[in-house]
Amino acid sequence: MAQHSLARSRVCGDCDGFPVVHITTGTATPDGQRRTVSATCPTCHGTGHRPATPRTSVEVTV
Repeated sequence: MAQHSLARSRVCGDCDGFPVVHITTGTATPDGQRRTVSATCPTCHGTGHRPATPRTSVEVTV
């Protein structure tokens, strides 16, 4: 009988699926809102998914 396996997660391992974060700078705008800067995950470039790995072929000699 065939074995069924679960699909592996494609979530980026570095950011755990939270690719963009906003960090408060501590200063406020004139209307009272906080200024923020955004940072994106350098591994997945803000997509939240694991980057595709290139497939390599292996030559087998007998």
